[in-house]
Amino acid sequence: MSDVQTWIKETVTSTPVVLFMKGTAQFPQCGFSGRAIQILKACGVDNVATVNVLDDPEVRQGIKDFSNWPTVPQLYVNGEFIGGTDIMNEMYDSGELQTLFKKD
Repeated sequence: MSDVQTWIKETVTSTPVVLFMKGTAQFPQCGFSGRAIQILKACGVDNVATVNVLDDPEVRQGIKDFSNWPTVPQLYVNGEFIGGTDIMNEMYDSGELQTLFKKD
């Protein structure tokens, strides 16, 4: 496993809620990342750790390889890959995402 893959694995397993995104929670740099943050806020999540993939090309590609998911943002909860903004939207609309965070 490469250093980047090891770092990603450690990050998602040691932090309860991690969002790999473009930009930051305060300044998202794409609409999908902005929407992901809005969804998390709507679920009452205020302890999300964000990783700006624009800061490091290795992390940007590494997270896609790690999850075998081609796009960013990517949400991880308790070490489990949840999905991107489309999946988050569907889970939010069904109430499943809110339920997931109530377990924390």
